[in-house]
Amino acid sequence: MSKPLIVEYYEELPPVSPGHRDGKQAAGRLQTALSQFRERVGARYTEGTLQRLLNSTTIEARRAAVLALGMVGGMRSNGIVASLLRDGDRITRRLAADALWSIWFRAEGDEAYHELRRLSRLPDAREAATGLGGLIQRYPEFAEAFNQRASVYFRLEQYAAAIADCQHVIKLNPHHFGALAGMGQAYMKLQKPRAALRALRGALKINPGLEGVQETIHFLEDALGGEGKKDDKK
Repeated sequence: MSKPLIVEYYEELPPVSPGHRDGKQAAGRLQTALSQFRERVGARYTEGTLQRLLNSTTIEARRAAVLALGMVGGMRSNGIVASLLRDGDRITRRLAADALWSIWFRAEGDEAYHELRRLSRLPDAREAATGLGGLIQRYPEFAEAFNQRASVYFRLEQYAAAIADCQHVIKLNPHHFGALAGMGQAYMKLQKPRAALRALRGALKINPGLEGVQETIHFLEDALGGEGKKDDKK
């Protein structure tokens, strides 16, 4: 049985070799190859077909499809890509997490995407918060704009405001493990360990691969003693 073309495209991508002396050249070659991968996939595959490939029993097909959806997929792929965060293959899980962030940033189109990227990189947190507020006014369903503003509020030590934005993110996008993790950190700053524990458990349930979250959960459970374990059963 012949392999899908998308798998052939994926297998032609160069490996990443961090730390190598020609790392910059390798990164440039990889970016060129990824651009070509995107063009070739876009010419032959619809988003629906890529979604179906995520259910393939072939690991390479799932890897290739989730990589492609990270490049071309929209929010209608959000749920099925999120389901691969629990895939049996480590690389597929990592690609799914990366794909979700890309999908979330692109959710409202190119103009909103570029503005969100610009605002999220501003060094002045207050300027970023103001800009993100304006972006949210223009795109009130843009979950990632709320999430980025929550991150800015956290930098400003406005933890209640950060939590409010994270809660709004989850209403708009229940798969957003990043907002739940951020909410947990903000609750910890407010010395609300039970609320932090609930949020962090929610994040880990969506994405079991989140680094450091399990350790924080264990810390909170130990701090709360029996009460933390009771919360787990609710």
